[in-house]
Amino acid sequence: MDTIASLFSFITTPVSWVIVQFHKVYGAIFGPDTGWAWGLSIVSLVILIRICLIPLFVKQIKSTRAMQTLQPEMKKIQERYKNDKQRQSEEMMKLYKETGTNPLSSCLPILAQSPFFFALYHVLNGIANNDTIGVINESLLASAQKAHIFGAPLAAKFTDSSADVAALDASLTTVRIVTAVMIVLMSASQFFTQRQLMTKNVDTTVKTPFMQQQKMLMYVFPVMFAVFGINFPVGVLVYWLTTNVWTMGQQMYVIHNNPTPGSKAQAAYLERLTKHVTHHGKVRRRSEKTIVKAIVAKGRDRNEFERKFINALSKAGLAAQADGAVIKSESQAAAQAEDGTPTAGGTGTPKRQQPKRQSKSQRQSGGASGTTGAAKSADESVSLSKSDEPEDAKPATPAKKAAQKQQPGAGTRSKAQSGQRKGPQRPKSPSKK
Repeated sequence: MDTIASLFSFITTPVSWVIVQFHKVYGAIFGPDTGWAWGLSIVSLVILIRICLIPLFVKQIKSTRAMQTLQPEMKKIQERYKNDKQRQSEEMMKLYKETGTNPLSSCLPILAQSPFFFALYHVLNGIANNDTIGVINESLLASAQKAHIFGAPLAAKFTDSSADVAALDASLTTVRIVTAVMIVLMSASQFFTQRQLMTKNVDTTVKTPFMQQQKMLMYVFPVMFAVFGINFPVGVLVYWLTTNVWTMGQQMYVIHNNPTPGSKAQAAYLERLTKHVTHHGKVRRRSEKTIVKAIVAKGRDRNEFERKFINALSKAGLAAQADGAVIKSESQAAAQAEDGTPTAGGTGTPKRQQPKRQSKSQRQSGGASGTTGAAKSADESVSLSKSDEPEDAKPATPAKKAAQKQQPGAGTRSKAQSGQRKGPQRPKSPSKK
């Protein structure tokens, strides 16, 4: 490890300078010789480095997505040239070149952090050996040696002897307990980060060797961290634990807001997006518009979760557009315009249409139009309120009887209404008169 750290000694001075600047700030708050001042300086170094590496992380996400998209094509190449490894490699490189993907892009954040990691190791190792390094002079060296994190010196390691630990003014038991807990936390955070990626953000519809490889790394990486962690100083363990927690939180944010198509995370995201869009009637965030735009552009190539999302919008009377916006569908708008239903932004309720009430003379004159008009007049009279009784139900006066004799249609209407005789009546022959 000392040989590897010496290879990155060119960056030791910048790293030590950043730590010293943060130490000045935290030293004024917690005291220059405290573990809080030096520990938080290391944590701040990690945060600064990870912020600078965000563009590489975005590139890593895009590369991982591209590799997952290429899995079916890669599997075809492996099956086609399974007996010719050289041709298989050539076809793989050709596929990477055509699609513009790079398998090593997923390792960029780790590779970019390596110089800072080994430079920090070199600085802490110099503190343990009582050597000035970078911009850390003798006064800062003495201050760093006095700093303890939960009782363990900043430069102490799990494998140190009792004499080495005593020289740093600490007990061996305390150092081993603190370092063991930090190693377990470091390995657990690495395992949880990888497991989160495998269980939530991987397309479960495609089974490829890449998935098996990632599953294997989920168990291999934590073991590697545990094995190498016993040789890391406490300050380096703080650095690596902080970067693992940062990675875990950053990945949770990406999975929650920009999941991989076909994954469980996408199903949960589209379910939330469906509720949001149907409630507000539109898409408000730019990231949501980007995802809706990508789903619309797929057409028939949509996966199960994306088709379910489009169908849910259709049932709610909405339609996704090519630009990522969501508007009210034309069929829904036409139906609402026809029945008078107000739109989502309108107010008021449709008026109920009431049938017009006819006067007594209009109901009686309806019988003159024949049997059909009488039946229609009977239907209209039935639709009136119960309090409005038919005229035939009332006692007939002599004047009314005379009027009914003069208007044969009225008698026909009365019989049709009372249900005594239905259908057209035969006119009486002239001979019988």
